[in-house]
Amino acid sequence: MEKRSRRKFSSEFKAKVVLEALKERSTIEELARKYELHPTQINLWKKEAVSNLARAIALKLQLLIQI
Repeated sequence: MEKRSRRKFSSEFKAKVVLEALKERSTIEELARKYELHPTQINLWKKEAVSNLARAIALKLQLLIQI
């Protein structure tokens, strides 16, 4: 049996999938089928993106307050 290597996804690809997920025009399951991913992977990327966005906004606000 041949060993499969892990797939690696670019940041651009992850952002594309996450943006589609956030638009909620398609279900996570539909997106998973479209991009050949597991729905859990999309939910994980979505959760990370929202968390990073919240942190980025907080950091930007701190910088604005200091000016």
